[in-house]
Amino acid sequence: MFCEALFHKLLILRTPGIGPVKYAQLLERFGSVALAVESLRADQALVDSVRREMDLAQQLGIIYICDDQPEYPKLLKNIKNHPPVISVRGNTNALRKPAVGIVGTRHATAAGMRFVHELACGFASHGYTVVSGMAMGTDTAAHNGALAAHGNENTIAVLAAGVDYIWPLENERLYHYILERGAVVSEMPVGSKPIANNFIQRNRWVAGISEKLILGEADLKSGSMATAEFAHDYGRPVFAIPGHPSDARSSGPNRLIKQGKAILCGGIFDFFDDEMQKPKPKAQESKTENHVLDKIGNIPVSESVLTELVKKDIAEIKRELVVLELAGKIKKLDAGYVKI
Repeated sequence: MFCEALFHKLLILRTPGIGPVKYAQLLERFGSVALAVESLRADQALVDSVRREMDLAQQLGIIYICDDQPEYPKLLKNIKNHPPVISVRGNTNALRKPAVGIVGTRHATAAGMRFVHELACGFASHGYTVVSGMAMGTDTAAHNGALAAHGNENTIAVLAAGVDYIWPLENERLYHYILERGAVVSEMPVGSKPIANNFIQRNRWVAGISEKLILGEADLKSGSMATAEFAHDYGRPVFAIPGHPSDARSSGPNRLIKQGKAILCGGIFDFFDDEMQKPKPKAQESKTENHVLDKIGNIPVSESVLTELVKKDIAEIKRELVVLELAGKIKKLDAGYVKI
Protein backbone atom coordinates (compact mmCIF):
# COMPACT_ATOMS: atom_id res chain seq x y z
CA MET A 1 0.00 0.00 0.00
CA PHE A 2 1.41 3.37 -1.09
CA CYS A 3 2.09 5.83 1.76
CA GLU A 4 2.37 9.42 0.57
CA ALA A 5 3.87 10.69 3.84
CA LEU A 6 6.67 8.09 3.67
CA PHE A 7 7.18 8.88 -0.01
CA HIS A 8 7.68 12.56 0.80
CA LYS A 9 10.17 11.80 3.58
CA LEU A 10 12.20 9.52 1.33
CA LEU A 11 12.06 12.08 -1.47
CA ILE A 12 13.73 14.60 0.83
CA LEU A 13 16.32 12.13 2.15
CA ARG A 14 17.19 10.80 -1.33
CA THR A 15 17.80 14.31 -2.66
CA PRO A 16 21.58 14.72 -3.23
CA GLY A 17 23.25 16.66 -0.43
CA ILE A 18 20.48 16.11 2.11
CA GLY A 19 21.03 13.97 5.21
CA PRO A 20 19.56 13.97 8.72
CA VAL A 21 20.92 17.47 9.53
CA LYS A 22 19.49 19.26 6.48
CA TYR A 23 16.31 17.18 6.72
CA ALA A 24 15.69 18.53 10.23
CA GLN A 25 16.52 22.06 9.10
CA LEU A 26 13.99 21.85 6.23
CA LEU A 27 11.23 20.62 8.53
CA GLU A 28 11.96 23.37 11.02
CA ARG A 29 11.94 25.99 8.29
CA PHE A 30 8.78 24.90 6.45
CA GLY A 31 6.84 23.30 9.29
CA SER A 32 5.82 20.12 7.47
CA VAL A 33 7.20 17.38 5.23
CA ALA A 34 4.79 18.26 2.43
CA LEU A 35 5.89 21.91 2.30
CA ALA A 36 9.55 20.91 2.53
CA VAL A 37 9.14 18.58 -0.46
CA GLU A 38 7.38 21.29 -2.42
CA SER A 39 10.30 23.64 -1.83
CA LEU A 40 12.78 21.15 -3.29
CA ARG A 41 10.97 20.83 -6.64
CA ALA A 42 12.32 17.33 -7.20
CA ASP A 43 12.80 16.33 -10.84
CA GLN A 44 11.00 13.35 -12.35
CA ALA A 45 14.10 11.16 -12.29
CA LEU A 46 14.32 11.43 -8.49
CA VAL A 47 10.58 10.84 -8.10
CA ASP A 48 10.79 7.70 -10.24
CA SER A 49 13.85 6.50 -8.33
CA VAL A 50 12.10 6.74 -4.96
CA ARG A 51 9.01 4.99 -6.32
CA ARG A 52 11.19 2.15 -7.61
CA GLU A 53 12.87 1.87 -4.21
CA MET A 54 9.53 1.64 -2.43
CA ASP A 55 8.27 -0.95 -4.91
CA LEU A 56 11.41 -3.06 -4.40
CA ALA A 57 11.04 -2.80 -0.64
CA GLN A 58 7.47 -4.03 -0.85
CA GLN A 59 8.49 -6.98 -3.05
CA LEU A 60 11.21 -8.02 -0.57
CA GLY A 61 9.11 -7.55 2.56
CA ILE A 62 11.21 -4.60 3.76
CA ILE A 63 9.57 -2.24 6.22
CA TYR A 64 10.30 1.46 6.66
CA ILE A 65 10.11 2.90 10.18
CA CYS A 66 10.02 6.69 10.68
CA ASP A 67 11.19 8.47 13.82
CA ASP A 68 7.62 9.60 14.61
CA GLN A 69 6.43 6.00 14.89
CA PRO A 70 6.37 4.06 18.20
CA GLU A 71 8.36 1.22 16.60
CA TYR A 72 11.38 3.45 16.08
CA PRO A 73 14.19 2.56 18.56
CA LYS A 74 13.96 5.03 21.45
CA LEU A 75 17.68 5.20 22.20
CA LEU A 76 18.49 5.85 18.55
CA LYS A 77 15.92 8.65 18.43
CA ASN A 78 17.64 10.29 21.41
CA ILE A 79 20.90 10.90 19.56
CA LYS A 80 21.42 14.14 17.67
CA ASN A 81 20.94 13.92 13.90
CA HIS A 82 19.56 10.39 14.02
CA PRO A 83 18.29 8.88 10.73
CA PRO A 84 14.69 10.08 10.19
CA VAL A 85 13.78 6.85 8.37
CA ILE A 86 15.27 3.39 8.71
CA SER A 87 14.50 0.24 6.74
CA VAL A 88 14.14 -3.15 8.39
CA ARG A 89 14.24 -6.62 6.92
CA GLY A 90 13.42 -9.51 9.22
CA ASN A 91 11.76 -9.39 12.63
CA THR A 92 11.00 -5.84 13.77
CA ASN A 93 10.44 -7.11 17.33
CA ALA A 94 14.23 -7.15 17.66
CA LEU A 95 14.13 -3.34 17.78
CA ARG A 96 11.96 -3.39 20.92
CA LYS A 97 14.37 -5.34 23.11
CA PRO A 98 17.23 -3.85 25.17
CA ALA A 99 20.31 -3.81 22.95
CA VAL A 100 24.03 -4.28 23.52
CA GLY A 101 26.51 -3.39 20.79
CA ILE A 102 29.51 -5.68 20.31
CA VAL A 103 32.16 -4.63 17.79
CA GLY A 104 35.80 -5.28 16.95
CA THR A 105 38.34 -6.01 14.25
CA ARG A 106 37.75 -8.11 11.15
CA HIS A 107 41.09 -9.80 11.85
CA ALA A 108 40.27 -11.12 15.30
CA THR A 109 42.16 -13.98 16.92
CA ALA A 110 40.52 -17.35 17.49
CA ALA A 111 40.57 -16.69 21.24
CA GLY A 112 39.03 -13.24 20.75
CA MET A 113 36.20 -14.54 18.60
CA ARG A 114 35.49 -17.38 21.01
CA PHE A 115 35.27 -14.91 23.91
CA VAL A 116 32.92 -12.61 21.95
CA HIS A 117 30.77 -15.57 20.87
CA GLU A 118 30.28 -16.65 24.50
CA LEU A 119 29.62 -13.06 25.60
CA ALA A 120 26.98 -12.50 22.90
CA CYS A 121 25.30 -15.82 23.69
CA GLY A 122 25.16 -14.81 27.35
CA PHE A 123 23.53 -11.46 26.59
CA ALA A 124 21.00 -13.04 24.21
CA SER A 125 20.16 -15.63 26.87
CA HIS A 126 19.35 -12.76 29.23
CA GLY A 127 16.89 -11.10 26.86
CA TYR A 128 19.19 -8.70 25.01
CA THR A 129 19.46 -8.09 21.29
CA VAL A 130 23.10 -8.12 20.19
CA VAL A 131 23.87 -5.36 17.68
CA SER A 132 26.83 -5.46 15.32
CA GLY A 133 27.81 -4.66 11.72
CA MET A 134 27.94 -8.13 10.08
CA ALA A 135 31.61 -7.71 9.13
CA MET A 136 33.99 -10.66 9.27
CA GLY A 137 35.80 -11.50 12.50
CA THR A 138 34.40 -9.96 15.70
CA ASP A 139 31.03 -8.91 14.23
CA THR A 140 30.43 -12.39 12.85
CA ALA A 141 31.30 -13.96 16.21
CA ALA A 142 28.88 -11.60 17.96
CA HIS A 143 25.98 -12.41 15.63
CA ASN A 144 26.66 -16.15 15.73
CA GLY A 145 26.93 -16.09 19.52
CA ALA A 146 23.56 -14.37 19.82
CA LEU A 147 21.98 -16.82 17.37
CA ALA A 148 23.34 -19.73 19.41
CA ALA A 149 21.03 -18.73 22.28
CA HIS A 150 17.44 -19.97 22.47
CA GLY A 151 14.61 -17.83 21.12
CA ASN A 152 14.33 -15.22 18.38
CA GLU A 153 14.99 -11.50 17.94
CA ASN A 154 18.45 -12.06 19.42
CA THR A 155 20.54 -10.00 16.99
CA ILE A 156 20.48 -6.95 14.73
CA ALA A 157 22.88 -6.35 11.85
CA VAL A 158 23.33 -2.69 10.93
CA LEU A 159 24.49 -2.38 7.32
CA ALA A 160 26.33 0.36 5.42
CA ALA A 161 24.28 -0.48 2.31
CA GLY A 162 20.63 -1.22 1.60
CA VAL A 163 19.15 -3.97 3.76
CA ASP A 164 18.87 -6.17 0.67
CA TYR A 165 22.59 -5.95 -0.15
CA ILE A 166 24.74 -8.67 1.39
CA TRP A 167 28.20 -7.48 2.38
CA PRO A 168 30.62 -9.10 2.78
CA LEU A 169 29.61 -11.95 0.47
CA GLU A 170 31.30 -14.46 2.80
CA ASN A 171 28.50 -13.78 5.28
CA GLU A 172 25.64 -14.62 2.92
CA ARG A 173 24.59 -17.60 5.03
CA LEU A 174 24.76 -15.53 8.22
CA TYR A 175 22.67 -12.79 6.58
CA HIS A 176 19.82 -15.18 5.83
CA TYR A 177 20.05 -16.72 9.29
CA ILE A 178 19.74 -13.25 10.82
CA LEU A 179 16.66 -12.60 8.65
CA GLU A 180 15.04 -15.73 10.05
CA ARG A 181 15.70 -14.99 13.72
CA GLY A 182 16.65 -11.33 13.97
CA ALA A 183 16.70 -8.20 11.83
CA VAL A 184 18.86 -6.41 9.28
CA VAL A 185 18.56 -2.62 9.39
CA SER A 186 19.92 0.40 7.55
CA GLU A 187 19.28 4.07 6.81
CA MET A 188 20.64 3.66 3.27
CA PRO A 189 18.33 3.33 0.24
CA VAL A 190 17.08 -0.16 -0.56
CA GLY A 191 19.18 -1.51 -3.41
CA SER A 192 22.22 0.68 -2.66
CA LYS A 193 25.80 -0.59 -2.34
CA PRO A 194 28.19 0.33 0.49
CA ILE A 195 30.59 3.25 0.11
CA ALA A 196 33.30 4.38 2.55
CA ASN A 197 31.36 7.22 4.21
CA ASN A 198 28.39 4.95 4.88
CA PHE A 199 30.44 2.86 7.30
CA ILE A 200 30.99 5.90 9.52
CA GLN A 201 27.23 6.44 9.68
CA ARG A 202 26.72 2.73 10.34
CA ASN A 203 29.19 2.85 13.26
CA ARG A 204 27.51 5.97 14.60
CA TRP A 205 24.16 4.38 15.06
CA VAL A 206 25.37 0.95 16.15
CA ALA A 207 26.43 2.99 19.19
CA GLY A 208 23.21 5.00 19.19
CA ILE A 209 20.83 2.04 19.25
CA SER A 210 22.71 0.24 22.04
CA GLU A 211 22.31 0.91 25.76
CA LYS A 212 25.89 -0.28 26.28
CA LEU A 213 28.79 -1.07 23.95
CA ILE A 214 31.48 -3.75 24.22
CA LEU A 215 34.72 -3.37 22.28
CA GLY A 216 36.67 -6.49 21.38
CA GLU A 217 40.04 -6.59 19.66
CA ALA A 218 40.56 -3.39 17.67
CA ASP A 219 43.40 -1.35 16.20
CA LEU A 220 43.74 2.25 17.35
CA LYS A 221 42.52 3.74 14.06
CA SER A 222 39.75 1.23 13.36
CA GLY A 223 36.05 1.79 12.74
CA SER A 224 35.35 -0.14 15.93
CA MET A 225 37.28 2.44 17.94
CA ALA A 226 35.16 5.13 16.27
CA THR A 227 32.04 3.25 17.36
CA ALA A 228 33.32 3.17 20.94
CA GLU A 229 34.04 6.91 20.81
CA PHE A 230 30.49 7.56 19.54
CA ALA A 231 29.08 5.49 22.42
CA HIS A 232 31.22 7.41 24.91
CA ASP A 233 30.01 10.73 23.46
CA TYR A 234 26.38 9.57 23.77
CA GLY A 235 26.91 8.79 27.43
CA ARG A 236 26.51 5.04 26.94
CA PRO A 237 28.65 2.72 29.11
CA VAL A 238 31.61 1.36 27.15
CA PHE A 239 33.28 -1.92 28.09
CA ALA A 240 36.52 -3.18 26.56
CA ILE A 241 38.02 -6.66 26.41
CA PRO A 242 41.73 -6.33 27.27
CA GLY A 243 44.47 -8.15 25.40
CA HIS A 244 48.19 -8.70 25.25
CA PRO A 245 50.11 -5.38 25.02
CA SER A 246 52.29 -6.61 22.16
CA ASP A 247 49.31 -7.36 19.90
CA ALA A 248 48.17 -4.33 17.85
CA ARG A 249 44.65 -5.75 17.92
CA SER A 250 44.59 -5.13 21.66
CA SER A 251 45.83 -1.54 21.45
CA GLY A 252 42.33 -0.09 21.06
CA PRO A 253 40.58 -1.66 24.06
CA ASN A 254 43.71 -1.40 26.21
CA ARG A 255 43.98 2.35 25.54
CA LEU A 256 40.31 3.01 26.34
CA ILE A 257 40.68 1.17 29.63
CA LYS A 258 43.86 3.11 30.44
CA GLN A 259 42.19 6.44 29.60
CA GLY A 260 39.21 5.61 31.79
CA LYS A 261 36.84 5.75 28.82
CA ALA A 262 35.98 2.06 29.11
CA ILE A 263 35.38 -0.48 31.87
CA LEU A 264 37.40 -3.69 31.71
CA CYS A 265 35.21 -6.56 30.52
CA GLY A 266 36.17 -9.93 32.01
CA GLY A 267 33.16 -11.93 30.88
CA ILE A 268 29.39 -12.24 31.05
CA PHE A 269 29.55 -12.44 34.86
CA ASP A 270 30.43 -8.72 34.84
CA PHE A 271 26.84 -8.01 33.76
CA PHE A 272 24.63 -10.67 35.32
CA ASP A 273 24.84 -11.88 38.92
CA ASP A 274 23.27 -15.25 38.17
CA GLU A 275 26.29 -16.19 36.06
CA MET A 276 28.37 -16.18 39.24
CA GLN A 277 26.01 -18.72 40.80
CA LYS A 278 26.19 -21.26 37.98
CA PRO A 279 28.08 -24.41 39.01
CA LYS A 280 31.25 -24.85 37.03
CA PRO A 281 31.54 -28.14 35.13
CA LYS A 282 33.82 -30.61 36.82
CA ALA A 283 37.03 -31.21 34.94
CA GLN A 284 37.51 -34.79 33.81
CA GLU A 285 40.29 -36.51 35.66
CA SER A 286 43.32 -37.17 33.53
CA LYS A 287 45.21 -40.43 33.47
CA THR A 288 48.35 -38.47 34.25
CA GLU A 289 48.76 -35.58 36.63
CA ASN A 290 49.89 -33.22 33.85
CA HIS A 291 47.67 -34.06 30.88
CA VAL A 292 48.41 -32.22 27.60
CA LEU A 293 44.85 -30.95 27.18
CA ASP A 294 44.94 -29.38 30.64
CA LYS A 295 47.81 -27.16 29.54
CA ILE A 296 46.14 -25.83 26.38
CA GLY A 297 43.83 -22.83 26.57
CA ASN A 298 42.78 -19.80 24.52
CA ILE A 299 46.34 -18.56 24.00
CA PRO A 300 48.39 -20.60 21.47
CA VAL A 301 51.02 -22.81 23.08
CA SER A 302 53.84 -24.51 21.14
CA GLU A 303 54.96 -28.13 21.26
CA SER A 304 58.27 -27.19 22.91
CA VAL A 305 56.50 -25.30 25.70
CA LEU A 306 54.16 -28.26 26.23
CA THR A 307 57.11 -30.60 26.71
CA GLU A 308 58.26 -28.43 29.62
CA LEU A 309 54.80 -28.12 31.12
CA VAL A 310 53.83 -31.78 30.86
CA LYS A 311 57.31 -33.24 31.44
CA LYS A 312 57.16 -35.56 28.45
CA ASP A 313 59.41 -35.93 25.44
CA ILE A 314 58.49 -34.29 22.14
CA ALA A 315 57.51 -37.57 20.46
CA GLU A 316 54.89 -38.32 23.12
CA ILE A 317 53.59 -34.75 22.93
CA LYS A 318 53.19 -34.94 19.16
CA ARG A 319 51.23 -38.22 19.40
CA GLU A 320 48.83 -36.79 21.99
CA LEU A 321 48.36 -33.60 19.99
CA VAL A 322 47.39 -35.59 16.89
CA VAL A 323 44.81 -37.54 18.91
CA LEU A 324 43.36 -34.38 20.47
CA GLU A 325 43.20 -32.59 17.11
CA LEU A 326 41.43 -35.51 15.44
CA ALA A 327 38.98 -35.57 18.35
CA GLY A 328 38.18 -31.91 17.68
CA LYS A 329 39.36 -30.76 21.09
CA ILE A 330 42.23 -28.54 19.90
CA LYS A 331 43.18 -26.57 16.83
CA LYS A 332 46.62 -25.84 15.37
CA LEU A 333 47.46 -22.20 14.62
CA ASP A 334 50.71 -20.64 13.40
CA ALA A 335 51.75 -19.83 16.96
CA GLY A 336 50.78 -23.17 18.45
CA TYR A 337 47.71 -25.03 19.70
CA VAL A 338 44.50 -23.66 21.23
CA LYS A 339 41.56 -25.42 22.86
CA ILE A 340 38.29 -25.49 20.90
